[in-house]
Amino acid sequence: MADIRPFKAYRPNSEVADKKASLPYDVFNRKEAYEKVKREPESFLAIDRPETQFAPDQDMYAPEVYQKAHDMLWEQIEKGVFIQDEKPCYYIYEQTMNGRTQTGIVACASIDDYLNNVIKKHENTREEKEADRINHVYTCEAQTGPIFLCYRRHKLLSELVDRIREVDAPIYDFVSEDNVKNRVFLVEDQEEIDTISRIFTTIDSIYIADGHHRCASAVKVGLKKRQELEGKVRGKLESDFFLSVLFADSDLYIMDYNRVVKDLNGLTGEEFLDKLSEGFEVKEVEKAFSPENKGEFGLFLEDKWYKLVAKEAVRSDDPVEGLDVSVLQRSVLGPILGIEDPRTDKRIDFVGGIRGLSELEKRCHEDMQIAFSMHPTSIEELFNVADAGLLMPPKSTWFEPKLLSGLFIHGINGTLK
Repeated sequence: MADIRPFKAYRPNSEVADKKASLPYDVFNRKEAYEKVKREPESFLAIDRPETQFAPDQDMYAPEVYQKAHDMLWEQIEKGVFIQDEKPCYYIYEQTMNGRTQTGIVACASIDDYLNNVIKKHENTREEKEADRINHVYTCEAQTGPIFLCYRRHKLLSELVDRIREVDAPIYDFVSEDNVKNRVFLVEDQEEIDTISRIFTTIDSIYIADGHHRCASAVKVGLKKRQELEGKVRGKLESDFFLSVLFADSDLYIMDYNRVVKDLNGLTGEEFLDKLSEGFEVKEVEKAFSPENKGEFGLFLEDKWYKLVAKEAVRSDDPVEGLDVSVLQRSVLGPILGIEDPRTDKRIDFVGGIRGLSELEKRCHEDMQIAFSMHPTSIEELFNVADAGLLMPPKSTWFEPKLLSGLFIHGINGTLK
Protein backbone atom coordinates (compact mmCIF):
# COMPACT_ATOMS: atom_id res chain seq x y z
CA MET A 1 0.00 0.00 0.00
CA ALA A 2 1.18 3.52 -0.78
CA ASP A 3 1.80 6.07 1.98
CA ILE A 4 0.76 9.31 0.29
CA ARG A 5 0.26 12.36 2.51
CA PRO A 6 -0.91 15.98 2.38
CA PHE A 7 1.59 18.67 3.30
CA LYS A 8 1.87 22.36 4.11
CA ALA A 9 3.22 23.68 0.84
CA TYR A 10 5.13 26.87 0.40
CA ARG A 11 3.65 28.31 -2.77
CA PRO A 12 3.70 31.67 -4.58
CA ASN A 13 1.05 34.19 -3.73
CA SER A 14 -1.56 34.41 -6.47
CA GLU A 15 -0.23 37.71 -7.83
CA VAL A 16 3.14 36.28 -8.87
CA ALA A 17 2.44 32.58 -9.54
CA ASP A 18 2.63 32.96 -13.32
CA LYS A 19 5.94 34.85 -13.06
CA LYS A 20 7.49 32.43 -10.59
CA ALA A 21 6.54 29.15 -12.30
CA SER A 22 9.26 27.76 -14.54
CA LEU A 23 9.96 24.71 -16.65
CA PRO A 24 12.16 22.18 -14.80
CA TYR A 25 15.82 23.01 -14.20
CA ASP A 26 17.07 20.15 -16.36
CA VAL A 27 15.40 21.21 -19.62
CA PHE A 28 17.84 24.14 -19.85
CA ASN A 29 21.53 24.00 -20.62
CA ARG A 30 23.73 26.47 -18.79
CA LYS A 31 23.60 29.15 -21.47
CA GLU A 32 19.81 28.87 -21.80
CA ALA A 33 19.40 29.11 -18.02
CA TYR A 34 21.47 32.32 -17.89
CA GLU A 35 19.51 33.85 -20.74
CA LYS A 36 16.13 33.01 -19.23
CA VAL A 37 16.98 34.32 -15.76
CA LYS A 38 18.41 37.51 -17.27
CA ARG A 39 15.20 37.93 -19.25
CA GLU A 40 12.89 36.89 -16.40
CA PRO A 41 14.68 37.55 -13.08
CA GLU A 42 11.60 36.63 -11.04
CA SER A 43 11.47 33.12 -12.49
CA PHE A 44 11.97 30.26 -10.04
CA LEU A 45 14.72 29.04 -12.35
CA ALA A 46 16.99 31.53 -10.55
CA ILE A 47 16.65 29.38 -7.43
CA ASP A 48 16.64 26.04 -9.23
CA ARG A 49 19.77 27.03 -11.18
CA PRO A 50 21.57 29.38 -8.75
CA GLU A 51 24.75 29.48 -10.83
CA THR A 52 22.85 32.08 -12.88
CA GLN A 53 23.55 34.53 -10.02
CA PHE A 54 27.31 34.23 -10.54
CA ALA A 55 29.82 34.89 -13.30
CA PRO A 56 29.69 32.44 -16.24
CA ASP A 57 33.00 30.84 -15.19
CA GLN A 58 31.78 30.08 -11.65
CA ASP A 59 31.88 26.42 -10.60
CA MET A 60 28.16 25.66 -10.67
CA TYR A 61 28.56 22.91 -8.07
CA ALA A 62 30.44 24.97 -5.48
CA PRO A 63 28.95 25.24 -1.94
CA GLU A 64 28.39 28.97 -2.25
CA VAL A 65 26.17 28.39 -5.28
CA TYR A 66 23.80 26.12 -3.36
CA GLN A 67 23.90 28.51 -0.40
CA LYS A 68 22.76 31.28 -2.76
CA ALA A 69 19.73 29.18 -3.70
CA HIS A 70 18.92 28.73 0.00
CA ASP A 71 19.23 32.44 0.73
CA MET A 72 17.09 33.50 -2.23
CA LEU A 73 14.36 30.98 -1.39
CA TRP A 74 14.02 31.79 2.29
CA GLU A 75 14.33 35.54 1.72
CA GLN A 76 11.36 35.35 -0.63
CA ILE A 77 9.42 33.25 1.89
CA GLU A 78 10.11 35.87 4.58
CA LYS A 79 8.91 38.63 2.24
CA GLY A 80 5.65 36.82 1.48
CA VAL A 81 6.44 36.07 -2.14
CA PHE A 82 5.83 32.46 -1.10
CA ILE A 83 3.16 31.69 1.47
CA GLN A 84 2.58 28.52 3.48
CA ASP A 85 -0.79 26.91 4.02
CA GLU A 86 -1.79 26.62 7.67
CA LYS A 87 -2.65 22.91 7.55
CA PRO A 88 -1.51 19.93 5.49
CA CYS A 89 -3.44 19.96 2.21
CA TYR A 90 -3.55 18.24 -1.12
CA TYR A 91 -3.51 20.24 -4.36
CA ILE A 92 -5.05 19.36 -7.71
CA TYR A 93 -2.78 20.32 -10.59
CA GLU A 94 -4.42 20.51 -14.03
CA GLN A 95 -2.47 21.08 -17.24
CA THR A 96 -4.00 21.53 -20.69
CA MET A 97 -1.83 21.32 -23.83
CA ASN A 98 -3.21 21.33 -27.37
CA GLY A 99 -6.73 20.75 -26.09
CA ARG A 100 -5.76 17.73 -23.97
CA THR A 101 -5.86 17.82 -20.15
CA GLN A 102 -3.96 15.85 -17.52
CA THR A 103 -4.80 16.23 -13.84
CA GLY A 104 -2.61 15.15 -10.92
CA ILE A 105 -2.66 15.23 -7.15
CA VAL A 106 0.18 17.19 -5.53
CA ALA A 107 1.27 15.35 -2.41
CA CYS A 108 4.21 13.92 -0.52
CA ALA A 109 5.27 10.32 -1.15
CA SER A 110 7.28 8.12 1.19
CA ILE A 111 10.99 7.41 0.77
CA ASP A 112 10.30 4.01 2.37
CA ASP A 113 7.87 3.19 -0.42
CA TYR A 114 10.71 3.89 -2.86
CA LEU A 115 13.12 1.72 -0.89
CA ASN A 116 10.55 -1.10 -0.60
CA ASN A 117 9.62 -0.95 -4.30
CA VAL A 118 6.05 0.26 -3.77
CA ILE A 119 7.24 3.23 -5.82
CA LYS A 120 8.85 1.58 -8.83
CA LYS A 121 11.51 2.90 -11.17
CA HIS A 122 12.28 2.00 -14.78
CA GLU A 123 15.56 3.87 -15.30
CA ASN A 124 19.01 3.87 -13.74
CA THR A 125 20.38 7.08 -12.29
CA ARG A 126 23.85 8.60 -12.49
CA GLU A 127 25.62 9.62 -9.29
CA GLU A 128 26.92 12.91 -10.67
CA LYS A 129 23.41 14.03 -11.61
CA GLU A 130 22.07 12.92 -8.23
CA ALA A 131 24.79 14.83 -6.38
CA ASP A 132 23.66 18.19 -7.75
CA ARG A 133 20.07 17.78 -6.51
CA ILE A 134 21.20 16.23 -3.20
CA ASN A 135 23.23 19.35 -2.51
CA HIS A 136 20.42 21.62 -3.70
CA VAL A 137 17.73 19.97 -1.55
CA TYR A 138 19.92 19.57 1.51
CA THR A 139 21.27 23.14 1.43
CA CYS A 140 17.91 24.73 0.58
CA GLU A 141 16.20 22.63 3.27
CA ALA A 142 13.43 22.13 0.74
CA GLN A 143 12.37 20.13 -2.29
CA THR A 144 11.60 22.53 -5.11
CA GLY A 145 10.93 20.25 -8.10
CA PRO A 146 8.12 17.67 -7.99
CA ILE A 147 8.62 14.06 -9.04
CA PHE A 148 6.21 12.89 -11.75
CA LEU A 149 4.47 9.73 -10.46
CA CYS A 150 1.64 7.66 -11.93
CA TYR A 151 -0.68 4.86 -10.90
CA ARG A 152 -3.35 2.69 -12.46
CA ARG A 153 -6.60 4.64 -12.54
CA HIS A 154 -8.82 4.36 -9.47
CA LYS A 155 -12.45 5.19 -10.31
CA LEU A 156 -13.41 6.79 -6.96
CA LEU A 157 -10.24 8.88 -6.84
CA SER A 158 -10.79 10.15 -10.37
CA GLU A 159 -14.39 11.02 -9.57
CA LEU A 160 -13.34 12.95 -6.47
CA VAL A 161 -10.70 14.89 -8.40
CA ASP A 162 -13.21 15.74 -11.13
CA ARG A 163 -15.77 16.92 -8.58
CA ILE A 164 -13.25 19.24 -6.93
CA ARG A 165 -12.34 20.74 -10.31
CA GLU A 166 -16.00 21.28 -11.17
CA VAL A 167 -17.07 22.84 -7.87
CA ASP A 168 -14.06 24.74 -6.51
CA ALA A 169 -12.43 27.87 -7.88
CA PRO A 170 -8.75 27.52 -8.82
CA ILE A 171 -6.13 29.29 -6.75
CA TYR A 172 -3.94 29.60 -9.86
CA ASP A 173 -5.02 29.90 -13.48
CA PHE A 174 -2.46 30.96 -16.11
CA VAL A 175 -0.77 29.99 -19.36
CA SER A 176 2.93 29.15 -19.01
CA GLU A 177 5.82 29.83 -21.36
CA ASP A 178 5.31 26.50 -23.15
CA ASN A 179 1.73 27.51 -24.01
CA VAL A 180 0.22 25.14 -21.44
CA LYS A 181 -2.80 26.23 -19.41
CA ASN A 182 -2.15 25.55 -15.72
CA ARG A 183 -4.82 25.50 -13.02
CA VAL A 184 -4.36 24.57 -9.37
CA PHE A 185 -7.07 23.76 -6.80
CA LEU A 186 -6.54 23.70 -3.03
CA VAL A 187 -7.94 20.65 -1.24
CA GLU A 188 -8.34 21.72 2.39
CA ASP A 189 -11.62 19.97 3.30
CA GLN A 190 -10.62 17.35 5.85
CA GLU A 191 -13.09 14.75 4.61
CA GLU A 192 -11.70 15.06 1.07
CA ILE A 193 -8.14 14.90 2.40
CA ASP A 194 -8.89 11.76 4.40
CA THR A 195 -10.60 10.15 1.41
CA ILE A 196 -7.61 10.75 -0.87
CA SER A 197 -5.19 9.38 1.72
CA ARG A 198 -7.36 6.33 2.35
CA ILE A 199 -7.72 5.49 -1.34
CA PHE A 200 -3.96 5.58 -1.85
CA THR A 201 -3.54 2.96 0.89
CA THR A 202 -5.42 0.58 -1.42
CA ILE A 203 -3.00 1.17 -4.31
CA ASP A 204 -0.07 -1.22 -4.14
CA SER A 205 2.11 0.16 -6.95
CA ILE A 206 3.16 3.70 -7.85
CA TYR A 207 5.47 4.32 -10.81
CA ILE A 208 8.05 7.01 -11.52
CA ALA A 209 7.13 8.49 -14.86
CA ASP A 210 9.76 11.23 -14.91
CA GLY A 211 12.24 12.58 -12.40
CA HIS A 212 14.30 9.51 -11.45
CA HIS A 213 17.29 11.62 -10.42
CA ARG A 214 15.21 14.03 -8.34
CA CYS A 215 13.53 11.07 -6.67
CA ALA A 216 16.76 9.23 -5.87
CA SER A 217 18.24 12.48 -4.54
CA ALA A 218 15.25 13.12 -2.26
CA VAL A 219 15.55 9.59 -0.87
CA LYS A 220 19.27 9.99 -0.15
CA VAL A 221 18.70 13.33 1.60
CA GLY A 222 15.95 11.70 3.66
CA LEU A 223 18.25 8.87 4.72
CA LYS A 224 20.98 11.36 5.58
CA LYS A 225 18.55 13.33 7.76
CA ARG A 226 17.46 10.15 9.53
CA GLN A 227 21.06 9.35 10.37
CA GLU A 228 21.74 12.87 11.64
CA LEU A 229 18.62 12.94 13.84
CA GLU A 230 18.66 9.34 15.04
CA GLY A 231 17.71 9.26 18.73
CA LYS A 232 17.01 13.00 18.79
CA VAL A 233 13.42 13.11 17.54
CA ARG A 234 10.41 10.83 17.53
CA GLY A 235 8.05 10.02 14.70
CA LYS A 236 8.18 10.64 10.99
CA LEU A 237 10.35 13.42 9.60
CA GLU A 238 9.30 15.81 6.85
CA SER A 239 12.38 14.57 5.00
CA ASP A 240 10.93 11.04 5.06
CA PHE A 241 8.64 12.24 2.26
CA PHE A 242 9.24 13.88 -1.10
CA LEU A 243 7.30 16.33 -3.27
CA SER A 244 5.30 14.57 -6.00
CA VAL A 245 2.47 14.94 -8.47
CA LEU A 246 0.53 11.70 -8.97
CA PHE A 247 -1.41 11.04 -12.17
CA ALA A 248 -3.78 8.27 -13.18
CA ASP A 249 -2.35 6.37 -16.15
CA SER A 250 -5.40 7.27 -18.26
CA ASP A 251 -4.44 10.95 -18.02
CA LEU A 252 -0.91 10.67 -19.32
CA TYR A 253 0.51 11.23 -22.77
CA ILE A 254 3.86 9.76 -23.78
CA MET A 255 5.36 11.22 -26.92
CA ASP A 256 7.83 9.63 -29.30
CA TYR A 257 11.53 9.91 -28.44
CA ASN A 258 13.35 9.90 -31.76
CA ARG A 259 16.95 9.16 -32.76
CA VAL A 260 19.41 10.90 -35.08
CA VAL A 261 22.83 9.47 -36.05
CA LYS A 262 25.86 11.31 -37.38
CA ASP A 263 26.98 8.80 -40.05
CA LEU A 264 26.31 5.40 -41.66
CA ASN A 265 29.35 3.70 -40.11
CA GLY A 266 31.19 3.63 -43.45
CA LEU A 267 28.24 2.33 -45.48
CA THR A 268 26.61 3.91 -48.51
CA GLY A 269 22.91 4.63 -48.33
CA GLU A 270 22.15 1.67 -50.58
CA GLU A 271 24.33 -0.68 -48.50
CA PHE A 272 22.62 0.48 -45.33
CA LEU A 273 19.14 -0.16 -46.76
CA ASP A 274 20.23 -3.62 -47.91
CA LYS A 275 21.41 -4.53 -44.40
CA LEU A 276 18.25 -3.03 -42.91
CA SER A 277 16.03 -5.22 -45.08
CA GLU A 278 17.30 -8.33 -43.30
CA GLY A 279 15.27 -7.47 -40.20
CA PHE A 280 12.69 -5.02 -41.54
CA GLU A 281 10.28 -4.53 -44.38
CA VAL A 282 11.47 -1.30 -46.02
CA LYS A 283 9.16 0.86 -48.11
CA GLU A 284 9.78 4.37 -49.44
CA VAL A 285 6.93 6.80 -48.62
CA GLU A 286 6.01 10.19 -50.03
CA LYS A 287 6.03 12.22 -46.82
CA ALA A 288 7.42 12.28 -43.27
CA PHE A 289 6.37 9.09 -41.55
CA SER A 290 5.16 8.94 -37.95
CA PRO A 291 4.66 5.32 -36.84
CA GLU A 292 1.10 4.44 -35.90
CA ASN A 293 1.76 0.97 -34.48
CA LYS A 294 4.27 -0.81 -32.31
CA GLY A 295 6.99 -2.37 -34.45
CA GLU A 296 6.91 0.45 -37.02
CA PHE A 297 9.67 3.01 -37.54
CA GLY A 298 10.23 6.00 -39.76
CA LEU A 299 13.58 6.44 -41.49
CA PHE A 300 14.89 9.68 -43.02
CA LEU A 301 17.91 9.15 -45.24
CA GLU A 302 19.28 11.19 -48.15
CA ASP A 303 16.18 13.41 -48.19
CA LYS A 304 13.81 10.45 -48.46
CA TRP A 305 11.40 8.96 -45.92
CA TYR A 306 10.91 5.23 -45.48
CA LYS A 307 8.47 3.13 -43.48
CA LEU A 308 10.09 0.26 -41.61
CA VAL A 309 8.18 -2.68 -40.16
CA ALA A 310 10.05 -5.07 -37.88
CA LYS A 311 9.98 -8.71 -38.99
CA GLU A 312 9.12 -11.42 -36.47
CA ALA A 313 12.75 -12.47 -36.26
CA VAL A 314 13.76 -9.20 -34.54
CA ARG A 315 10.69 -8.83 -32.28
CA SER A 316 10.45 -10.13 -28.71
CA ASP A 317 7.83 -10.73 -26.01
CA ASP A 318 10.27 -9.74 -23.27
CA PRO A 319 9.15 -6.55 -21.41
CA VAL A 320 12.43 -4.78 -22.23
CA GLU A 321 13.71 -6.51 -25.37
CA GLY A 322 10.25 -6.12 -26.96
CA LEU A 323 10.28 -2.32 -26.67
CA ASP A 324 10.69 -0.57 -30.01
CA VAL A 325 13.70 1.34 -28.67
CA SER A 326 15.30 -2.04 -27.83
CA VAL A 327 14.47 -3.52 -31.24
CA LEU A 328 16.11 -0.56 -32.97
CA GLN A 329 19.18 -0.72 -30.75
CA ARG A 330 19.57 -4.49 -31.00
CA SER A 331 18.93 -4.79 -34.74
CA VAL A 332 20.14 -1.51 -36.24
CA LEU A 333 22.03 0.92 -34.04
CA GLY A 334 24.41 -1.70 -32.63
CA PRO A 335 25.13 -4.24 -35.38
CA ILE A 336 24.79 -1.99 -38.43
CA LEU A 337 25.71 1.50 -37.24
CA GLY A 338 28.20 0.46 -34.55
CA ILE A 339 26.56 2.32 -31.68
CA GLU A 340 26.99 -0.14 -28.82
CA ASP A 341 26.31 2.22 -25.90
CA PRO A 342 23.84 5.00 -26.74
CA ARG A 343 24.46 6.54 -23.31
CA THR A 344 28.01 7.50 -24.20
CA ASP A 345 28.38 7.37 -27.99
CA LYS A 346 28.71 10.89 -29.38
CA ARG A 347 27.45 9.79 -32.82
CA ILE A 348 23.84 9.52 -31.62
CA ASP A 349 21.47 12.15 -30.29
CA PHE A 350 17.86 12.03 -29.10
CA VAL A 351 15.03 14.34 -30.16
CA GLY A 352 11.84 14.64 -28.13
CA GLY A 353 8.62 14.27 -30.08
CA ILE A 354 7.50 17.73 -29.00
CA ARG A 355 9.87 19.08 -31.67
CA GLY A 356 8.13 17.25 -34.52
CA LEU A 357 9.45 15.31 -37.51
CA SER A 358 10.65 18.50 -39.17
CA GLU A 359 13.34 18.67 -36.49
CA LEU A 360 14.65 15.30 -37.65
CA GLU A 361 14.94 16.57 -41.22
CA LYS A 362 16.60 19.74 -39.97
CA ARG A 363 19.20 17.81 -37.99
CA CYS A 364 19.99 15.63 -41.01
CA HIS A 365 20.61 18.77 -43.04
CA GLU A 366 22.83 20.28 -40.32
CA ASP A 367 24.91 17.79 -38.34
CA MET A 368 23.45 14.30 -38.75
CA GLN A 369 23.03 11.88 -41.66
CA ILE A 370 20.14 9.63 -40.67
CA ALA A 371 17.05 9.84 -38.42
CA PHE A 372 14.57 7.38 -36.97
CA SER A 373 11.05 8.34 -35.91
CA MET A 374 9.67 6.10 -33.17
CA HIS A 375 6.29 4.86 -32.02
CA PRO A 376 5.81 6.12 -28.44
CA THR A 377 6.43 3.71 -25.60
CA SER A 378 3.07 3.05 -23.93
CA ILE A 379 2.32 3.60 -20.26
CA GLU A 380 1.45 -0.10 -19.98
CA GLU A 381 4.89 -1.02 -21.34
CA LEU A 382 6.43 1.23 -18.68
CA PHE A 383 4.37 -0.53 -15.99
CA ASN A 384 5.34 -3.97 -17.28
CA VAL A 385 9.05 -3.16 -17.21
CA ALA A 386 8.86 -1.70 -13.70
CA ASP A 387 6.71 -4.56 -12.39
CA ALA A 388 9.27 -7.04 -13.68
CA GLY A 389 12.01 -5.17 -11.80
CA LEU A 390 13.74 -4.35 -15.08
CA LEU A 391 15.07 -1.13 -16.59
CA MET A 392 14.28 0.58 -19.87
CA PRO A 393 16.96 1.62 -22.34
CA PRO A 394 17.92 5.31 -22.13
CA LYS A 395 15.61 7.86 -23.71
CA SER A 396 12.60 5.55 -23.94
CA THR A 397 9.87 7.97 -22.85
CA TRP A 398 9.09 11.64 -23.35
CA PHE A 399 6.25 13.02 -21.25
CA GLU A 400 4.44 16.24 -22.09
CA PRO A 401 3.54 18.65 -20.67
CA LYS A 402 6.33 19.09 -18.13
CA LEU A 403 5.55 19.80 -14.47
CA LEU A 404 6.42 23.36 -13.56
CA SER A 405 8.78 24.18 -10.71
CA GLY A 406 8.10 26.94 -8.19
CA LEU A 407 4.40 26.29 -7.69
CA PHE A 408 4.86 23.90 -4.76
CA ILE A 409 7.77 23.69 -2.32
CA HIS A 410 8.14 21.11 0.45
CA GLY A 411 10.21 22.13 3.46
CA ILE A 412 12.13 19.11 4.76
CA ASN A 413 12.92 20.23 8.32
CA GLY A 414 10.85 19.18 11.30
CA THR A 415 8.55 16.27 12.09
CA LEU A 416 5.07 15.33 10.96
CA LYS A 417 2.18 15.83 13.37
